[in-house]
Amino acid sequence: MERSMEADEPKHCAWCGRRLPGSGRIGRPRRYCAQPCRQRAYERRAALQRGGLPEDAVVLSTAELADLQDRLFQLRCAAEDVVTAAQDGAENEELRKLAAELVESAKGLERLR
Repeated sequence: MERSMEADEPKHCAWCGRRLPGSGRIGRPRRYCAQPCRQRAYERRAALQRGGLPEDAVVLSTAELADLQDRLFQLRCAAEDVVTAAQDGAENEELRKLAAELVESAKGLERLR
């Protein structure tokens, strides 16, 4: 029996974006990593229904927006550090270190909440 490509791809929590552990269970696949994420997703769906917003609307609090903006700024700074180091003729080891920091900054953006 041939497995689909989707079965091999890692799954992520529909709320926080964390990687879901492989369950190996039969039945409906997990959508959330934990009960708090499931609860927050339910609360969001209920709020969207009450507010008449479209299902695909993204609602962020002022604090969440500020946090997202801070993480985007960190990502841009990390990318600029790599470019500056490359232009200045940095050694490969320094470029590897800066690139690793860039990857970590990008990983922080994968989680929206």
